[in-house]
Amino acid sequence: MDKTTLDIWAPRMLSILRIVVALLFIEHGTQKLLGFPAGGSSGVALASLPGIAGLIEIIGGVLLLIGLFSRAAAFVMSGEMAIAYWMAHAPKSFFPVNNGGEAAVLFCFVFLYLVFAGPGPWSVDAGRGRA
Repeated sequence: MDKTTLDIWAPRMLSILRIVVALLFIEHGTQKLLGFPAGGSSGVALASLPGIAGLIEIIGGVLLLIGLFSRAAAFVMSGEMAIAYWMAHAPKSFFPVNNGGEAAVLFCFVFLYLVFAGPGPWSVDAGRGRA
């Protein structure tokens, strides 16, 4: 591929990254709150930390999926993942590969990137002229 083709696809791939990450993040929320997909704890109290995290993951994930208020949603979700990492993973070990925190770190920094990069052209925000 030449540089022109890569340049044309770069913004579109940003949108695809946003959509895929949002779908994966929504799964974490539905697993916490709805028990789907199976394997998570369902029925947590909404006023608990896992309940609030689940709400952020579902609501923020849907906003990010469609690209509405993308930067604000990504900022909140990046913060959630930073807090989750330091509260739940870091005390177990310094190394993310040993403490099970790789996903939290990756989500945190992808969301932080989206705060600055925006949602890409395939988003409600872009359609509204607010990307």
